[in-house]
Amino acid sequence: MMEAMKAANLGLRFALELAMLAALGYWGFKTDAAPALCWTLGIGAPAAAAVVWGAFLSPKASVVLNAGLKLAIELAVFGVAAAALHASGRPASAAALLGVWAVNRILIAVWDQ
Repeated sequence: MMEAMKAANLGLRFALELAMLAALGYWGFKTDAAPALCWTLGIGAPAAAAVVWGAFLSPKASVVLNAGLKLAIELAVFGVAAAALHASGRPASAAALLGVWAVNRILIAVWDQ
């Protein structure tokens, strides 16, 4: 049973990563700006987050960081995504994203995943 819960937590982790990218894209496309800028932000913001994630936070990251710095960067990435949702008029979604991320992160630490 515990192994299934751990696997579900890792699945949730992946879903959270996708939700973070979607939140940034949503914000970019909903920005009150010229269409070209909306498209640039809608595609560029998630792309930038994916580069940061891949370089610093993924299991095969090219830059090896200590756990504290990785956590700080992860909090910053999810914090920016939540702020983007809030700025897009979705405060409940922003709170849900951060809340679920926090629980997931705690379980990752407790279960040493």
